[in-house]
Amino acid sequence: QVQLVESGGGLVQAGDSLTLSCTTAGRTFSTYAWFRQAPGEGRDFVAAIIGSRGSTIYASSVKGRFTISGDNAKNTVFLQMNSLKPEDTALYFCAVSTLPVFRTVATYYDYWGQGTQVTVSS
Repeated sequence: QVQLVESGGGLVQAGDSLTLSCTTAGRTFSTYAWFRQAPGEGRDFVAAIIGSRGSTIYASSVKGRFTISGDNAKNTVFLQMNSLKPEDTALYFCAVSTLPVFRTVATYYDYWGQGTQVTVSS
C-alpha cells in the first residue's frame, strides 16, 4: 500500500507564502507532481519534478511564483508558493508516477495523496 502524506496547507492573505510537503512513506518514485482542484472545477496541473534529474515544469499560472523541489533521501517533495493570490485557493494534491516522464494530465499518475487545503483571502 502506497501512502502519500501531504501537509502545509492553511489560510493566508494575498501576497503571503506557504510551503506544502508530500512524503511517500519509504518508497521513491521517478516523478512527483502537484495538482490542485478548486470547488466545482477539474483537477489542474501545478508543477512536477523528475527526481533523478532535478528537472521541473510548471503551469503558466504559477511559473515564477511557485517552486517545486525534492529531498530524495527523505522521499519528500515540496511546493514553495510565494505571492499567493485568491485564485490559488484550492485543494492541493500530491501525485507520483513510476515513470520519469513529465505529464500534466492527472490520469497518468499512479498514486495520490488526500489533499491539503490552501485558502487565500483578498
